[in-house]
Amino acid sequence: MSTDRSDPSPTGTHHRRHVPESRPQEALFVDDEQRWEALTTRDGQAAGAFVYAVRSTGIYCRPGCPARLPKRSNVAFYISGEQARAAGFRPCKRCQPDGLSLAEREAAAISWACRLIETAETPPPLGVLAAAVGFSPYHFHRRFKAVTGLTPKAYAQAHQRQAIREALAHADRTVAEAIYGAGYGSNSRFYEASDALLGMTPTLYRDGGREVDITFAIAQCTLGALLVACSAKGVCAISLGEDPDALAQALQDRFPKARLVGDDPDFDRLVAQVVGMVEAPGLGCDLPLDIRGTAFQQRVWQALRDIPPGQTASYADIARRIGAPTAVRAVAQACAANTLAVAIPCHRVVRTDGSLSGYRWGVERKRALLDKEAGHTLSPSAKATSSPGPAKPEA
Repeated sequence: MSTDRSDPSPTGTHHRRHVPESRPQEALFVDDEQRWEALTTRDGQAAGAFVYAVRSTGIYCRPGCPARLPKRSNVAFYISGEQARAAGFRPCKRCQPDGLSLAEREAAAISWACRLIETAETPPPLGVLAAAVGFSPYHFHRRFKAVTGLTPKAYAQAHQRQAIREALAHADRTVAEAIYGAGYGSNSRFYEASDALLGMTPTLYRDGGREVDITFAIAQCTLGALLVACSAKGVCAISLGEDPDALAQALQDRFPKARLVGDDPDFDRLVAQVVGMVEAPGLGCDLPLDIRGTAFQQRVWQALRDIPPGQTASYADIARRIGAPTAVRAVAQACAANTLAVAIPCHRVVRTDGSLSGYRWGVERKRALLDKEAGHTLSPSAKATSSPGPAKPEA
């Protein structure tokens, strides 16, 4: 059985090719030679697959133990620590093979720090957070960014932004109460960033976009119905679907009190540009965009826009490009939060093995977009242009 897997190019993007499926972890280390090779190369996939014992010291370790690599003749392999103990070996005090790994302990510490940030009335200082989890400030800052993709300060700001959105959704709270309740020390500090965060003033946001004009139109393309909506700042929504009424209703739900304006002849030209992006991805996107999201989401979305048409990248690739190699899950969540189909090309992100993951507007549309970009399909107009004469019958 096989699947499509991406082949990395020098830029880190992927070209699709056909390779066998990857084997499960237990099949990767079926004999001692494979296990020894995993030790010498410090293969991360070996974590939890086996333990190794050193006859000269009488201890057993987990793969990846920072201790010096022993001689091959002194090493025995066991499936579990229990088997190693039964053979007379004792656990290493350095890597603690029977407990959580160093990476797991660090992840637990960072998770606890995130909870401290989220429950604090005001963002805790770096030194306080580091002391709470037993790290030095420098090590804590470095590991926090590696795990979450954000610095502790940026994480606290992102939490504040989410808190202010939720607080403004309650009509029984004043704007000032929402601002201070979200942990902002002053009105001025919040208002400095409110336009980039909310796309409008806090009062208008709380009122569901009241008095904000959003122009929209729905067109048809080869992928079905296509909705394009634009605020005063730029395109704020591009959606795909089967039912035009459902797309319009989703836009209304997102901006419940905004004035939705349709039937604008001048807007048709912009809609035609978006349709062109779907049908001929190589044209690129030079539309003004009204992008609303956290600092982390915007870093992810910019990385997506840097992927050339016809190429793909994995979630892990994107995490590395934004300087947060362990924040793969957060990258996937940012892709799922994208509301600008095609303009922010989250369809170009695939799993590490090259297979297609979920897509807000349907996996089949994702496949169709990738096929278009890879040149596997052509729009009717492109076919007409590229065909010099009538098609010849197949042999």
